[in-house]
Amino acid sequence: MKTDEERKREKERAKRAALRALRKARAAAEKTGVKLSDWEGEFLGSVEGRIETYGRAFRDFEKGAASSSLSSLQHVKLKEIAAKAKGAKRPWTRTSFRPKSK
Repeated sequence: MKTDEERKREKERAKRAALRALRKARAAAEKTGVKLSDWEGEFLGSVEGRIETYGRAFRDFEKGAASSSLSSLQHVKLKEIAAKAKGAKRPWTRTSFRPKSK
């Protein structure tokens, strides 16, 4: 069973990791000159503010692990923004399962 001290350290580690990921995504976008949409910029700012204030960016534990600072959907969106900032193509595109005809 985890002690209160271990839980506190785990929570702080998750908080630092989430803030680091948000700042890296924003810095990568600025460095490469990629223009983030208004929504993406607002998302990064609001999530960062909530993490700094409350230690997590979501309230409902059904949306993510209790030891996590980001919900699962926020984590996915952050990965998409980071990929866009790096200039990578969107890896999450839907494709048909039919074989391509020649």
